[in-house]
Amino acid sequence: MEELKRADEGLAFMLQYENVAWYEDGIVRILDRRIYPRKVEFVLCRTHVEVAQAITDMVTQSAGPFTAAAMGMALAAYECRDMSKEAQVDYLEKASYTISHARPTTVGRMALITGGCFEAAKIALENGENVADAIVAHTVRANNRRYSKVNQMAEYLVDLFPDNGKILTQCFAETIVGMMLKVAKQRGKQLKIYCAETRPYFQGARLTATVCNDMGFDTTLITDNMPAFAIQHEGIDVFTSAADAICLDGHVVNKVGTFQIAIVAKYLGIPYFVTGAPDIGHKSKADIHIEMRDPDFVLQAMGVKTAADGVKGYYPAFDVTPPELVSGVVTDQGIFSPYDLPRYFASGSMGEFEMVV
Repeated sequence: MEELKRADEGLAFMLQYENVAWYEDGIVRILDRRIYPRKVEFVLCRTHVEVAQAITDMVTQSAGPFTAAAMGMALAAYECRDMSKEAQVDYLEKASYTISHARPTTVGRMALITGGCFEAAKIALENGENVADAIVAHTVRANNRRYSKVNQMAEYLVDLFPDNGKILTQCFAETIVGMMLKVAKQRGKQLKIYCAETRPYFQGARLTATVCNDMGFDTTLITDNMPAFAIQHEGIDVFTSAADAICLDGHVVNKVGTFQIAIVAKYLGIPYFVTGAPDIGHKSKADIHIEMRDPDFVLQAMGVKTAADGVKGYYPAFDVTPPELVSGVVTDQGIFSPYDLPRYFASGSMGEFEMVV
């Protein structure tokens, strides 16, 4: 595979491409974020169906599934390598559907990822190239493009932070967290980061807090019922999150709990800035299907049962924050009002996730 300049340079361990998900020699290895950072282990997938299942099972989270999905397509190409060209195309098209539908709320973005891999595969087949290697190369290029766009978002986002600012996060915003801190460090801007724990998978506690700490920032963990108190008594300046989808009508879909923090932020007079490009496939919140996950997960904490037998759980994975609670949408093209998102595409930008070969 050709050597490609990488946009993940200088980021924390778990944001390096190989440490998110990687294909090599008929295996996709995915960092198991369910147990990181207390354990550093990789789940090994030997079929693209296993990759899809790993995504469903939350082995990787936040933007991790997008890299895992692409590497799953490389694995699918390896699986069908001895078939005819026509059969390989059919196999990869079906694999694209299987992987992209691993989690219902993010199908739109996932289909762009696997669709781009599918197009790269068809070109490789026509040119007589190794299809799996071509998909990996395409994935690195696509990740580079996305990381570069997120870096531009980070430039705009850090402009909004006061010097010595106190920043509250929600869940694990993956690439924007790393890029935000990288930009702040380059500017010599000191920040204190407050991470909500994000039950029941504790992404804020295990992932966001780890990345912030690894990159040398003052990092404080709070439980999910402390944001109001922390904003009041710690003097938090800004609440920020990424999004699993940003609808063109300004509704923001993100990890459950984002909505209630946005309400608190509005009431207490601090801004909420969401990062990411609007999703052209989601015209309104009516297009969103909220994933309901296994309710048993809320009855335990990291595998330890905390509720009495007979108690029921309830686990929506995401919630929807209305535009009136969003101070601005920070994109690679600048900062937009949530009521003006269609204008983002006027410049020809295709969004953070694009199906480009």
